[in-house]
Formats: sequence, structure tokens, C-alpha cells
Amino acid sequence: MQAALLLRILQLASPSLPIGAYTYSQGLESAIEQGIVTNESTARNWITESLQIVSDFEAPILWRLLKAFAEQDGEAIRFWTESFIAARDTAEFRAETIQMGYSLSKLIADLHIADSGLHTLIADLEIVPLPTAYACAAQALGIPHQEAMLGMLFSLVENQVLVCVKSVPLGQVSGQALLLSLHAAIVQAAEHAQQLDDDELSNWAPGLTLLSIQHETQYSRIYRS
Repeated sequence: MQAALLLRILQLASPSLPIGAYTYSQGLESAIEQGIVTNESTARNWITESLQIVSDFEAPILWRLLKAFAEQDGEAIRFWTESFIAARDTAEFRAETIQMGYSLSKLIADLHIADSGLHTLIADLEIVPLPTAYACAAQALGIPHQEAMLGMLFSLVENQVLVCVKSVPLGQVSGQALLLSLHAAIVQAAEHAQQLDDDELSNWAPGLTLLSIQHETQYSRIYRS
């Protein structure tokens, strides 16, 4: 892989990207509060199951959006964007993807990395969730689809590990061991997401939905989801 391309992938997947990812736990804080995640083993189980959920819906939609931006297919971009937003089944999950998507699309504009065609495609959308903004950024930076998918999944897992390090809490070494142990699961999730047909996509995760709803009124919390 060319050095410049590798650096672009690392920057797009970096936790320092100013889109606010570190302020969200995606239901994990609620799971910690209720004693579902208490140590490295239960944290690994949680993140592995979260990857399975993502690989059944969010990641396949990202895969379709990456292709749509590459082909500059505005109709497909709008369809999958609206489908993803409609499938966010709690207020916190919906607010999370819209806020992060807005921040990333604004960053794309501020950095002037998108050509006029890409800029028009993203500007035509009323609401830009994170997968749409991420796909646009990957296309603007010339990142291949496979690498873009892996970067998104790694970023998601890394954020979950950081929540565990801070809130379970896990030690820094345990956190890195956990992240390293999840590499194979990330690859498997990416491969699974690319193989699904449209009618196989599913965001069915009632347990996660309930945890997210309960987090909205959780007494003590430091994350926004």
C-alpha cells in the first residue's frame, strides 16, 4: 500500500478526528451500569456482539454508500442515507449518527478535499448520518472500499475499548490486549457485511435498544449514548 494512502486511512480512522466519537458509548455505558460488562472477558463478548450487529446493517449500508459515491449515484446515496436514519430506533442513536455525520461533513468542506461532484452529492442531503459522511470522505481521499470498511470498523471497536478502559475500568494493557484480540472479528465483520443482499440487512437488536432507552434517563453518566 502506498504510504500516502495508508496515512489517509489512519487519519480518517483516528480517534483524534474532531467528530465527537469519544463522547458516545453506543449503549455500552448502560451495559456497564447494569453489570453486563464488568471485566475484560465480558467486554470482549459485548464488543464482539456489537460487531455482529454492525455487520448486519450499518456496515453493509456503508459498503453500498461507498459504491454509490464512487459511481456518483445520488439516488442510491439518498436511499441508503434515509434508510439508515429511519432505522435508528432510539433518540440517542439517531442524535449520535446525525451529530457525527454533520461534524464529519463539515470537516470535509473545511479541508476542501471533495471535488464539486462529491460536494454536490453531500450538500443535496437534508440530513447526513455518519456512514454517509464517512463514505464521502473515503471517496474524496481515494481510499479503497475494503480499507475504508476496515477503518470504520476498527474505529468503532477502538472507541468501545476506550470506554471500557475508562469506565469498567480496565487497565491500559488489558485494553490493548482486548483490542488486539478483536482484529480477527473485525475482518470477519467486514467480510460478512460485503456478502449480504439488500433483503438480508437487519438492525434487530432489542436488548441493545432497551439499554439505549434506559441510558436516556440513567442517573449517572459521562457519555451521550
